Amino acid sequence: MARLWLPCFLLPALLGSATANTPPEFLKNMSFVVQLPEDLAVGAEAFWVLARDIDNDPLTYAISGTDHTFFSINSTTGEVTVASPLDFETDSYLMINVSVSDSHNKPIQRTMTVILEDRNDNVPVFKTTNLSTNISETLPVGSLVFSVLAEDKDSGPAGVVNYYIEKVIPNTVENQHLFQILDNGSIILNGSLSYNNKSSFYQLELKACDLGGILYNEPITQCSQPVFLSVSVVDESDLDPQFVRDFYSASVSEDAAVGTSVLAVEAVDGDKGVNNKLNYSISNSTKFDWFDIQTERGVGIIKVKNILDREQLLQENEEVQVQVTATEVHPNIYGQEAKASIWVTIRVLDVNDHKPEFYNCSLENCSFTSNEAQDNFSGWVEEHAAARIPIEGLTMVAYDPDKGSNGTFELSLKGPDAPAFSVSPARAAGSADIQVLVKDSNMVDYERKTVIVVQVVATDLVSRNSSVASVTIHLRDINDHRPTFPKNLYIIEVPECSPTGFVVTNSTVATDPDTGEWGRITYSLLPGNGVDLFEVDPHTGTVTVRNGTALDRERQAVYYLTLQATDGGNQSSTTMLEVHLLDINDNAPEVTGSYNIFVQEGKGNVSVAIQAHDNDQPDTNNSLLVFSLLPGPYSHNFSLNPNTGLLTNLGPLDREAIDPALEGRIVLTVRVSDCGVPPLSTDVNITITVEDINDNQPIFNQSSYQFLVREQDPGVWVGTVEAWDADQTEANNRISFSLSGDGSNNFLLQSSVLESGRAEGRLWLPPGVSLDYETQDFFKLIVTAENLGPQGLEATAEVNVSVVDVNDTPPTLVAASLRAIKVAENGSQHGQVAEIKAQDVDSEAQLEIELMNVICTKAGVDVGSLCHGWFWVAANGSVYINQSKAIDYEACNLVTLVVRAWDRNTDPRFEAFSDNGSLPITIEDVNDNAPYFLPDNKTFVIIPELVIPNQQVASVQAKDEDSGDNAAIVFSILGVDFISKDGTTTPFSNFFQISTTSEAGVFTGSIKLVTSLDSTLQGTYQVTVQAQDHILDSVALKTQITLNLFTVDQSYRVRLQFSTSKEEVGANVNDIKAALAQATRTSVYVVNIQDVNTAARAQALSYLDAYFVFPNGTALTLNELSVIIRRDQDALTQLLNMGLVVLGSQESVESDQPQVLSSAIIGLAVALVLVLVIMIVTLVCVRKSYHRKLRAIKAGNEARRAAVGEAPSAPTIPGTNVYNAERANPMLGLPTKELEYVSSSSDQDYVSLNSLDENSVDLDKDKQDAKKQPQHSPPELDPEPLSVVLAERKVGTNGPQQEVMCFNNAGLDTTDL
Repeated sequence: MARLWLPCFLLPALLGSATANTPPEFLKNMSFVVQLPEDLAVGAEAFWVLARDIDNDPLTYAISGTDHTFFSINSTTGEVTVASPLDFETDSYLMINVSVSDSHNKPIQRTMTVILEDRNDNVPVFKTTNLSTNISETLPVGSLVFSVLAEDKDSGPAGVVNYYIEKVIPNTVENQHLFQILDNGSIILNGSLSYNNKSSFYQLELKACDLGGILYNEPITQCSQPVFLSVSVVDESDLDPQFVRDFYSASVSEDAAVGTSVLAVEAVDGDKGVNNKLNYSISNSTKFDWFDIQTERGVGIIKVKNILDREQLLQENEEVQVQVTATEVHPNIYGQEAKASIWVTIRVLDVNDHKPEFYNCSLENCSFTSNEAQDNFSGWVEEHAAARIPIEGLTMVAYDPDKGSNGTFELSLKGPDAPAFSVSPARAAGSADIQVLVKDSNMVDYERKTVIVVQVVATDLVSRNSSVASVTIHLRDINDHRPTFPKNLYIIEVPECSPTGFVVTNSTVATDPDTGEWGRITYSLLPGNGVDLFEVDPHTGTVTVRNGTALDRERQAVYYLTLQATDGGNQSSTTMLEVHLLDINDNAPEVTGSYNIFVQEGKGNVSVAIQAHDNDQPDTNNSLLVFSLLPGPYSHNFSLNPNTGLLTNLGPLDREAIDPALEGRIVLTVRVSDCGVPPLSTDVNITITVEDINDNQPIFNQSSYQFLVREQDPGVWVGTVEAWDADQTEANNRISFSLSGDGSNNFLLQSSVLESGRAEGRLWLPPGVSLDYETQDFFKLIVTAENLGPQGLEATAEVNVSVVDVNDTPPTLVAASLRAIKVAENGSQHGQVAEIKAQDVDSEAQLEIELMNVICTKAGVDVGSLCHGWFWVAANGSVYINQSKAIDYEACNLVTLVVRAWDRNTDPRFEAFSDNGSLPITIEDVNDNAPYFLPDNKTFVIIPELVIPNQQVASVQAKDEDSGDNAAIVFSILGVDFISKDGTTTPFSNFFQISTTSEAGVFTGSIKLVTSLDSTLQGTYQVTVQAQDHILDSVALKTQITLNLFTVDQSYRVRLQFSTSKEEVGANVNDIKAALAQATRTSVYVVNIQDVNTAARAQALSYLDAYFVFPNGTALTLNELSVIIRRDQDALTQLLNMGLVVLGSQESVESDQPQVLSSAIIGLAVALVLVLVIMIVTLVCVRKSYHRKLRAIKAGNEARRAAVGEAPSAPTIPGTNVYNAERANPMLGLPTKELEYVSSSSDQDYVSLNSLDENSVDLDKDKQDAKKQPQHSPPELDPEPLSVVLAERKVGTNGPQQEVMCFNNAGLDTTDL
């Protein structure tokens, strides 16, 4: 019965327990947005699903959703791994559902977003790989050759494609820079092309690379497979033809017949790919009609066209130069003829077809033309000339154009007088200058014969043909007289300024009794004064004026000249010429100085003498002066003395009588004349300035003025008065007005100048001043016009002003009703909040209040029309809240209502409104905004080795849109969890503290370390920070944020060694950090800089320990740092220049001295213990070794006996060779001469191997161990017998055996045995 009641009691308890079970929940710090790199390997950890159950029930994790196939989850631990490859280019984010269940409640499910991070996993791909193009060889430099396009599916820099030309074939230095590829894939021609001179085909190897990115945590640059662009150069007809030879020459006899072929020339088209046909022509020749050319089968044949004559080519070295031009039948690409020319040399051979002839020329200047050949010559010689003296003036050349012996001839004289002379040379070849020499001087006599004739004969030695020429020799008389003048002095008069060529004298003639040349006289003026002014006819002796313009008596009156007469024999005599210049009237009078005279009007007098002179001859009419005053508008007021030039005024001068435009200046013109013929004169201007004095008083245009003005019109114009002054200067005619009389202080009189001497005074009411009819309705004023000069002349006039009564008083706002009020935000107040009042002095005023504008400001800044609907103003001036709920302090903290009062009964002509008034309404703040954290992309990293207590490790910033105390924020730390790398979460407390500071409305929370951190922990500190406003108020608002503080443990500490001292490394530490940061793109944290221990120094003198941390909290290892730095050659070069020698030393950090001593003591103690252990083990091993050696000897004996005969047919024993003898060892199955052992022929000897202690051998492991053996072998020891046996067995009884696979056991040593 009791058993039946037991379930009744247990059932409610069980039901109550089940009902109280709490479902699991995800951890608060678990993020449902995960970022994963797309290159995460299949099976790699992706993230963890973290949940907890307060009932400690076992949890089961699961995932689902459209993208759940990419992941798999450990249902027990919540670890999510990658199940299938991820691809950013296919799906940039994945959506999965994660759920957790405790088997008691409905599973809890959340949606998780997995954002894939792009990785550089795609190589650029060219859209087209079969690339070829044809380009013209004349394509200009810089032109587009081809365009390629490659695509990279990656994003960011990894998807940006750069193009490269890897190689150009033909592979020459010039071709490597012939093409250039731009960033857009356009290939540009960078140099000139030539189909014929360079290459007709190019092949470009192209490659496309991205800008690099991260793949599998390593920076990598992806490049495409190379593609090849074939560029064919199209030959254009742009080159001229080329002759196949550089030089052509031939020879032909001068008697060759017309049509004879002389030479063939050939040219080809320079454009090999075009190869146009060619036509040949003679474009130039030294003998145009001698040769012709014909085109036959692509070759030009040069033929004789006319009769040849070698003797016409003597100046051309007996050669004819023919320019042959080869022209293509089609024009080139420029529309021009493509042609080339070459000079062909044709030598003409000699034939003896000429006789010697005489020419009248010198040998070097003879052209030997038919016009120059003659048979009459002449010359002269002085009488009784000595023997061998040649005839002068004889230019005679004998010439035979034939060559060699054909051109050799003899010379001789004949005639009655031939014995008086001789000829030279007697024989000549080709050509020679012929001289006739005096042979007998007695026969050369001028008194006997004045002319002698001889004949010169030239005879050809081969043909004996000859030529004769007559030479007429004239005898010359000797000079023995000089010229003479009739007088030694001639006195001559010449007028000054005589024209050039004027005859001074023609009576100076000399005589000479000699005849002929000796009697011919030449005249000249010897150097001296006046030679440049006069000249003499060299033949007649007539003296004339050479430069008439320079003959000036006033400069020089007398000249002395020396006249010389010279005959043909250069004998001369002289005479003196004295030339006097006569004066003429050629100088006008000259006036000295300038004349500017100042005189006061009325009482000043003018008295000035004109100073003048004349440079003509004194005391003559040419220099006598007369003064006259030319007519003018004011010349009648003055008189001028004609002899002295004294100018005076005839009466007082009045400034007002002068035209005002002249400003008081009178200009008189005085003419100064001489009495010469014709008379000359000079005019001079005399400027007389009549200075003005104040001798006229102002005059009003009216004696009195009547004006009307309405009351309450401030600043209006009342009327204008006008006056004038007859004086001409501003100082004397300037008029100033002044006002006097009862009430004149109510008016303002402004003076202004209308024109010179005329002014007006404008009567105004001053700004802000108006008249009141009820106070004074009439004003009687006196206006005065006066000069400001020392005379003080003035005039007065009466001004009467009548005031017109009007209704014009506007209302005014009562200032007390515009005092500032306060209204709380967010619907805290309703109804009327103020009343605006106005007043008007008019008794019938009907006033209303108008709202003119609403100004919304926040902290002094206009926020627009945000608050326009918050308040409204009634016509009676009551101010009401219109939208109480809309009033928001954070949007606008000051509302200014701009109002005015309106008098509805004011006269329409006057202002009916008051001035605008402002009613400020201050909006009071209510704490209605929670603080919010400012976004910050910072990543916080903690290196436990570097941070110390009270050091800042992170920070947050927050703002509150409220004001005053409502905006004050205080930070606090709600909790700290440490998430290790394996996903384990551990709560911590009192590890961090936070302090609050503020600046410009932004509050900053500085998170500082309270105690030292454990440097062995690897993971992330999650710190939850709370921001709370108005902390003393029960309605305080708050918000939270969780920060991740990544830790970097000592395993990421990297050492860099330098060849410089610690001090120098410290001085360069900023540059070193900059180079490292540039290469690694990390933040560099330097831990320590120390000198290397002296005993451990090699190349390094100091070292630097540092961490290299990425923004996501990960850090570089030594190997990763080494790879990155080696890739960045610029950074590596900088570090090497700053002394970097070793990257990542194997040395440990040097300990302090106490640690070294402690380690040494502990090491000694451990060493003693090891020595004792080694001694004990050695004794035990020696004993065991001894027993092993005995067993090895026995095994060897057994092996010898077993190898002599055939192996038994019994089954083999496992663990041995095929031998089944007791304790036989397979390692002894080797031949050795010492043991007289013969190997078995069975291949089963090598099937099984085992060691002496019956342990199996891993052959692969032995091979690996053998590779790890040190390179340097230990010193050789005496061979151990057992090893010798194993080593010497190489050949069995039946031939070569398989390679023996064995190992040496150092524990088995049979040497002692």
